[in-house]
Amino acid sequence: MSAERYKKFENRFIENISRIFRKLFNNIGSSVSSFFNTGRQKFTIMLVPHSEKKVVNFRISVFSLVFIFVIVLAVIGTFFLYTARISGVSQQLTEKTTDLGKSEQNLDLLLDQVSDLKRASRNFEISLDKAMDNLNISSDKELQASVADGDFTSLISANETDAGVMREISELQNLSAYLEDSVESFSKITELIISQGNLLVEMPTLWPIEGGDGRITNYFGPAEHPFTHAWYLHKGLDIGYGFGKPILAAANGKVVERGYEPLGFGNYFIIRHNYGFITKYAHLNDVYVDEGDVVTQGQVVGAMGSTGLSTGPHLHFEIRIGSQVVDPEKFLNVRKR
Repeated sequence: MSAERYKKFENRFIENISRIFRKLFNNIGSSVSSFFNTGRQKFTIMLVPHSEKKVVNFRISVFSLVFIFVIVLAVIGTFFLYTARISGVSQQLTEKTTDLGKSEQNLDLLLDQVSDLKRASRNFEISLDKAMDNLNISSDKELQASVADGDFTSLISANETDAGVMREISELQNLSAYLEDSVESFSKITELIISQGNLLVEMPTLWPIEGGDGRITNYFGPAEHPFTHAWYLHKGLDIGYGFGKPILAAANGKVVERGYEPLGFGNYFIIRHNYGFITKYAHLNDVYVDEGDVVTQGQVVGAMGSTGLSTGPHLHFEIRIGSQVVDPEKFLNVRKR
């Protein structure tokens, strides 16, 4: 293509593009001019009363009319929007009112429970005081009374001028304080029970037949000998059951003697305990301990039999304090059977 022909083509292209844009701008300008011309057109609105009053008329442009229409639509839209919001708030208020009613019902139930708790705690205080008195334990009432609104007396006589829930909360706080103060009392009771429990395992108080079985066939004291028929002092208890029944150690201790007497106690052994106690187990079929063994309360130490001078399977059980024999029933009456 020659430079002259290319130049002509370029000029025609530019002319065509220019023509198109001029036409486009002319159309846009005509539309805008037509729009503003239309908007500037005015209408006359006449208000004719049914009476003989003067006719009222005024002129308004299209732009003004459109503006008023938009304002009216905005007002109506805003009205419906706030109406919807008010409806939602009203529904939430209804729900909150319902929830408040349920909360009040639950609060009434809670107050009833608090009243029941107060009655139960009164009984608890009475029982605790009786237990402390029976155990001869000081309850430190003076110390408790010195704590303002902290003891149970203040709980019972709470200030009745406090109103409603606050009074109930105050009473619950007082109850909590009283229970905290009671921990020391329970600690003392626990210490006493532990010390007594330790004492009981060191003393021959456990029934020496496994399972609490057996019955006393011969008591401590004067008795007629089953073979010689002569009167003698029976120094223990004869507890009958059956061959092979496990025999238990009545307390913690150490086996200090084990032997066999064919014309007396048959298979027997002796245990030494703390506080000077000594127990003897005789007429056994089997002995499971040896001299020097340390045993614990409740440990199986032998099996019931009828060895030595015996009329049937039974355990001869003795308790001595030092060299003095005592009635085993006075200690075994606290046994667990």
